[in-house]
Amino acid sequence: MTKKSIIFSTLLVLMLSVAINTSAQRRKVLNLPTYDENPYHFGFILGINHMLFSINTVDNLPYIKWSTAQSPDVFGDSLFVYSVTSTPTPGFSVGILANLRLGKYTDLRFIPALSFGERLLNYNILRYRNGEPLFVEIEKSITSTIVEIPLEFRYKSKRMNNISAYVLGGAKYSLDLASQKKAAGNESNTTVKLYRNDFSVEVGVGFEFYTTYFKFGTEAKMGYGLRNLVLREDNLYSGSIDNLNSKIFLLSFTFE
Repeated sequence: MTKKSIIFSTLLVLMLSVAINTSAQRRKVLNLPTYDENPYHFGFILGINHMLFSINTVDNLPYIKWSTAQSPDVFGDSLFVYSVTSTPTPGFSVGILANLRLGKYTDLRFIPALSFGERLLNYNILRYRNGEPLFVEIEKSITSTIVEIPLEFRYKSKRMNNISAYVLGGAKYSLDLASQKKAAGNESNTTVKLYRNDFSVEVGVGFEFYTTYFKFGTEAKMGYGLRNLVLREDNLYSGSIDNLNSKIFLLSFTFE
């Protein structure tokens, strides 16, 4: 999770906690008083995501010499990679929600969704040309359209007037429809290709607000990919990476 994401989610939790404490001080008319007693219900979600990668580079990376043939978009006699980092960019997610009541405070949730986003891989490269060294920055963009199929277990707090809180954990299967595994490379622009399938674990917190006609929720969730996604090829960009795992931070809004 990035520093901005941590600060944002922390402020969100603090503000909503204050709202809950303030609301709990006075008795209100309960909206939808029997809503949570239904065995199941449905809804939809809208979310803002940040996709990024967790990267482990190969051993002794700065000492590995690469040829121009292994990086045709960088001109030089020899190349050395000093670091590889990932930069997230904002994306969005949409999905539907199915909730099964397991107990008074527990639910099982199925939330198939479609997420759109972009991740950037940044390579800090030392290039030698005619014996002259020069540091260059190369950025590779990886665009993703991901079908997500999560199954989550949720534990809720006791309802306080028209507000409740919860924590969740679960597992998720993902299929990247825009995966570059089958992308055709060309001589002037080497792509970083990924496997299409991934499995993740998810953890998160959220709050629910009972209105007159529906239940509105806000949730912060982090997903950690378990599979090494990089597809090995004979080029500088994939060859520099030992492990490449997905991370997704999602701030979502639910309507049930």
